[in-house]
This record gives sequence, structure tokens and C-alpha cells, in this order.
Amino acid sequence: MSGLHPKVRQRLDRLVARVQQLTAQSSDPATLERADRLAALHRELGEATPVVQRYERYQRRLRELDEHRALLDGDDAELAELARAELPALERELDAEAEDLLDSMLSEETDDRRNCIVEVRAGTGGEEAALFVRDLVTIYHRYAARRGWVVEPISAVPTEQGGFKEVQFLLRGTNVFYALQFESGGHRVQRVPETEQKGRVHTSAATVAILPEVEEVEVHIDPQDLRVDTFRASGAGGQHVNKTDSAVRITHLPTGTVVACQDERSQIKNRAKAMSLLRSRIYEARQRAADAARAAERKEQVGSGDRSDRVRTYNFPQDRVTDHRLNRNFALSQVLEGKLEPIVEGLQHDLRERRIAQL
Repeated sequence: MSGLHPKVRQRLDRLVARVQQLTAQSSDPATLERADRLAALHRELGEATPVVQRYERYQRRLRELDEHRALLDGDDAELAELARAELPALERELDAEAEDLLDSMLSEETDDRRNCIVEVRAGTGGEEAALFVRDLVTIYHRYAARRGWVVEPISAVPTEQGGFKEVQFLLRGTNVFYALQFESGGHRVQRVPETEQKGRVHTSAATVAILPEVEEVEVHIDPQDLRVDTFRASGAGGQHVNKTDSAVRITHLPTGTVVACQDERSQIKNRAKAMSLLRSRIYEARQRAADAARAAERKEQVGSGDRSDRVRTYNFPQDRVTDHRLNRNFALSQVLEGKLEPIVEGLQHDLRERRIAQL
């Protein structure tokens, strides 16, 4: 890498100016009187400041490199020799700084750093599709454990044979959305079901949606636009399930969006989780409306849940997973253990190249 492209540096210079502007606004009495504005300002500052700090570090490294190169043409032969010996290491360090800075900048205007809500739903295939949902959720939980992320259940609709019609949960950690955004889409499984008497391979499907978690200050929801219903939770829970209307269903009347949460024993906690899910869905809907290209991409990825609509296929008889965007195969046994890193890194590389091309 030979340094930063001029357009990249222009964007970074604008970001430096923006941070200076936000810093000044943070001490403005008018801003301090508005808690919502102050929270949004601090959030933007928190996201932009690390990028600006990396840019300043890059600039210092660039000046140091220029000073060493200037010594090569100086009159002091000994200093010139020392500079020549140190140049390769400095150039490698500068390239590393540039790579890190570019990745930070490419993520600066996206949802990469956010936590995410994962929704997995059974598609075509009946009970076998529901069991596949359970397997996918297990994979994501194991991957989250490998990354040190926190899993917070939101809702689950179990089936009689141990599968799930749908499961929703929140993942908290570092760059969660950046890693898991590629899971959005149709997932297909090919295997012999446990109930299959003749050993025939069946094909079933599930859909995955990855929604970025958003803060309350980012998406304002008028309480008058909500209908809140409570009901008794289903599934495991003992006597508590039968006696307490702790589960919550919230309908956003203007958009018809419906969310539910029944994981917690507390109705208050279930309502808070349901509101978080609602904000994420409304936010994502607004993002799609504002960005037609992103809308087309997500529609192509998530699809309908039919067998033919897929981003990845899990073939049990052949012990392989095929990611159709990368057009590569991976070991199924490794994926089932939550070892998604090779797939995620390949997709991140492709995304990075597309983002660079768009600059």
C-alpha cells in the first residue's frame, strides 16, 4: 500500500473538522440543556474520535518517514545509513497505519460497530426446518462465545420436537454487526431427518435477519402510536408461565410492525426488549427507504425462505457448507462448532473491496 488516496484524506480532514465542531458544541449551554441532543452528540464524538486519533497517528508516522527520506540526501553519511536501515520498518508501519485507518474510515458511516438483533425463522420444510433453526441458533451462540460477546434472549417459539418456528436474541460486543451482517438471507440444509425411514436426503430452509441495535435517541417512537398487549409466556418456565401475563406484544400502528418478547419474568424487562427490537426494525426500514441500493441488496439476501432462495447451504451427507456469495466450501463440522471466522473474513474482504471502490 502506498499511502492514502487523496479523496480518503479529504474525507478524513472533514472528519477532523467535524470533531472540532462537535467538541465546541458539547460545551455550548444550549446543547447542555437538551439531554437528547447531548447524548446524540456524545455518541457521534465517541465514534469519530478514534478515527481522528488514528489519522493523527498516521500523519505523525508520515512526517517521520519524510524526515528519514530527507536524511538520505543529506551531507551526513552516517545518518543517511541509519535512515536507510530504518526506512523499510517505517514504511511497513505506515502501511499498517494506513490499512487500519482505511478500515476505520470505511466503518465510520456504517452500522459496523453496533450490537445486533438476530432473527432466525423456519422456512420451507416443516419440523425439519424448525430443527434447522435450532442448529443455526446454536452456531451463532457458539460463535458469540468464541468472540466474547454477550447473548441476551428476546423471544422464541418452540415446536413439539425440540425445534423453533422462530428465535430472536440480542448480541452485544465489539463490531458485532460487522461480523454477522452477512448472515442475513436464506440458509438451506440438506440432510436425512431423524424421522426419515428410507434414509432419503431432505432439503429445508430458514431465513436469518441481522438488525443493528439502535439507541432511543436515534429513533423516536411516539407512545400514542403503540398498542401494547400482554399475554402469558409459552414454553419452559414452570408455574410462573401459567400465572403471570409477563409476555409483551407491541404493535407500531403507523407501520403495522409487530414485535414480542416473553423471555424475562418481568413484564417491564420484556417491554424494554420489545421496544429495542421495534426501534431496530423501524431504523432498518428507514435505512432501506433512504438507500435504494441497500434495499435491493437486503431483499436479495433475505428473500422468502424457499428452498431455491439461499446464501448458504449446509450439506450434511458431504460434510460441507457452501457460501454461495464466496463460491467456496467449508467444513461443516467446523461451522457447527461456531467456527465461522473463515467465512466471515472472506465476506468482510469482499465488502471492504466494494467500499473502497465506492470512495
